[in-house]
Amino acid sequence: MSDSIIETQELNKWYPKRSSQAFALRRATFNVRRGEFVAIMGPSGSGKSTLLYVLGCLIHPTGGTYRLEGRDITQLNERERAQVRSRQIGFVFQSFQLLPGISALRNVELPSLYNKQSRRERRERARQLLERVGLAERLDYRPPELSGGEAQRVAIARALMNDPNLILADEPTGNLDSANGQSVMALLNELHREGRTIMLVTHDGEIARQNAGRILHIRDGVLVEQ
Repeated sequence: MSDSIIETQELNKWYPKRSSQAFALRRATFNVRRGEFVAIMGPSGSGKSTLLYVLGCLIHPTGGTYRLEGRDITQLNERERAQVRSRQIGFVFQSFQLLPGISALRNVELPSLYNKQSRRERRERARQLLERVGLAERLDYRPPELSGGEAQRVAIARALMNDPNLILADEPTGNLDSANGQSVMALLNELHREGRTIMLVTHDGEIARQNAGRILHIRDGVLVEQ
């Protein structure tokens, strides 16, 4: 088995404009080892979130190759990519992306709805995950009733529901105050110590330096490794 969980070669993503092509990602070639903590930094509009969304199978690259755990993602159809998203990747977004009309517990359950687990098994795992992130007393709260820090912890619990090896976090502290941001980063570091691979997009150089073992810089869609 390869030591790399992520392998990309000449990865491109462009969007059509009236008379040209707007590149969001240009010829990105890099590997990420299993269990690494990697930060992606760059100015606004540089392509860092686009790269993360390609890695997360949320958007499809225009060209190049992307292998996740040895599987060529660029050759998969949309249904197959959706299965990869659900089973192998956990997402944490800046804006939480929680459904406001249902409880924290049900939000955490969502990634497992199409698994073979029984409803009772799903509910118990979701409860355990919320307890792990310190929200045992918030199971029945809906997202509007939670603080920003609590909502982000629900999102982390949801990301863990299917026990993925890869966690993709897009500015997870961007909407949080300093104390809640530190709490979220502590959780991500705990997951890293357990052997999970963490890919973190951040604009905060201090967060990147304090937490990541490697930093990738991106500017105008071009990746430069540090």
